Amino acid sequence: MERVLWKQDPCAVRAPTSTEQQQNQESEHGTTVTFPRHGESKAECCGQGLACTIKFFKSQGYEERTGTFEKGKPLPEASYQKKGKNKTPKPINDGNGSPGLQDCPGGRTWNRRSGRFRSGRRRGRLPGARAEPAACRGRATPLGSAGWLQPLSARQETLPRRASGGGGGSRARARSPAAPSRRRTGRAPSRAGQQLTMDLRMLSRELSLYLEHQVRVGFFGSGVGLSLILGFSVAYACYYLSSIAKKPQLVTGGESFSRFLRDHCPVVTETYYPTVWCWESRGQTLLRPFITSKPSVQYRNELIKTADGGQILLDWFDNDHSQCYMDANTRPTILLLPGLTGTSKESYILHMIHLSKELGYRCVVFNNRGMAGEDLLTPRTYCCANTEDLETAVHHVHSLYPAAPFLAAGVSMGGMLLLNYLGRIGSHTPLMAAATFSVGWNVFACSESLEKPLNWLLFNYYLTTCLQSSVKKHRHMFVKQIDMDHVMKAKSIREFDKRFTSVMFGYQTIDDYYTDASPNRRLKSVGIPVLCLNSVDDVFSPSHGIPIETAKQNPNVALVLTSYGGHIGFLEGLWPRHTYMDRVFKQFMQAMVEHGHELS
Repeated sequence: MERVLWKQDPCAVRAPTSTEQQQNQESEHGTTVTFPRHGESKAECCGQGLACTIKFFKSQGYEERTGTFEKGKPLPEASYQKKGKNKTPKPINDGNGSPGLQDCPGGRTWNRRSGRFRSGRRRGRLPGARAEPAACRGRATPLGSAGWLQPLSARQETLPRRASGGGGGSRARARSPAAPSRRRTGRAPSRAGQQLTMDLRMLSRELSLYLEHQVRVGFFGSGVGLSLILGFSVAYACYYLSSIAKKPQLVTGGESFSRFLRDHCPVVTETYYPTVWCWESRGQTLLRPFITSKPSVQYRNELIKTADGGQILLDWFDNDHSQCYMDANTRPTILLLPGLTGTSKESYILHMIHLSKELGYRCVVFNNRGMAGEDLLTPRTYCCANTEDLETAVHHVHSLYPAAPFLAAGVSMGGMLLLNYLGRIGSHTPLMAAATFSVGWNVFACSESLEKPLNWLLFNYYLTTCLQSSVKKHRHMFVKQIDMDHVMKAKSIREFDKRFTSVMFGYQTIDDYYTDASPNRRLKSVGIPVLCLNSVDDVFSPSHGIPIETAKQNPNVALVLTSYGGHIGFLEGLWPRHTYMDRVFKQFMQAMVEHGHELS
């Protein structure tokens, strides 16, 4: 261990003690500390690479600290600041425990050799400037703009230096003990001074690289940051696996249906792993339309007439290139029902068609009146309580392909409409099976949940504006029976239904309409196998509204309840392109087409 005396300034009058000088002279490993007169600093410890102990002696505003310096690493720097009215510079800490630079605030530069400010309004000698102390004379070399440093043991290495007097501004000469005194002139610097300057510039580059490296990797390179990240990752992984990733709850009213699903639709019994960075209900609901893929689908449009003189638009995907079912008459057909304001262009509908294409099936999308761009011929739109249009579409499709297996799938309000249809008609339907996703079972509970402030801001108001836009383009059809100006001022779905939907379909109150629209009342009357996928955290369909007890009483109904998934979300994977809902749809449809006879 080498002890080095670092004198911050020639004004620091404290001289090293005899003990310090003896320790420096008796060091087993020599220490070379070289500093040229100008520029920045460089220092290294020779020998075995031992660390040097550096002391900052407190004198006239300076502070005393102890640090270590390892071989090959440059010394740190800091900056000076003015002290009081006399502008005496003092070292300040820059956050790394380093002494100060020479530049003063306010554009002034302190000339350490003359004791004057080089620029600025306050020029002249500082009151504390004096001649160089005897303890420093002949040994201290300027540390560029940072200070003075030289080991006491290296008394033979000296550099000439001028010091300013305390009162009259007289010039003094720094003399070397081993060389005669010479008067300094305006000659060019000596060869030794040039070499020292070159060494100092090299140190400046090394110091800059060292500081940049420390700033860049200081947090992570030290191991502390990496440990924190690893610790947090392990804790989050444990929480995710124990509380987020869970198997869905399967509720059935008969053992045969439950066994059938375990054998041919195993996805309903597998652990559902929501997206690790987006498993919350609202996040899944909002992000799904943006991050999931949208397969390209070419439709064939068909307009069919209704009993009241209206028309319904059906979008067909015939899948004529099916390799599994080349005969169009026997090719399985799936009727798809979109949500409240959805059409055949919704991403979840496109995914279902894409999966059906892989299975070789045909698809047809049921668009609600006036939603897909067709003209509205009668003053009537749609609601989930009235199933007349759906019955018309079901019978029309079945009449075209009576020998083909016929299934249906509904999403959100489309699922509510499908369940109400199945509950009314029972087993007297050409459909052999059906699936629903994110159904609102109790409309009162759904409306109450959507009217909470955050849910209203994220979902309710937006859907209300979509409903208003859908009827605004057909406004001339409703002005005789409905106050459209009052409808356009609605701020929630409940207000829209109260002012428009319930009036159009002849309900006395909004409560009468919501009671008739809730599918939980008709679930016990469903007469064909139906699989219903819901998320417990769905803000559109609260968990307390899910009819679990009613489902247990009907052997044709199976509820699959996940802990997370949101409303039509069910995102899974690190960057989800498909969803858990897609897998449930594909496996259930395939199971019913290929093994549905086992439930007969």
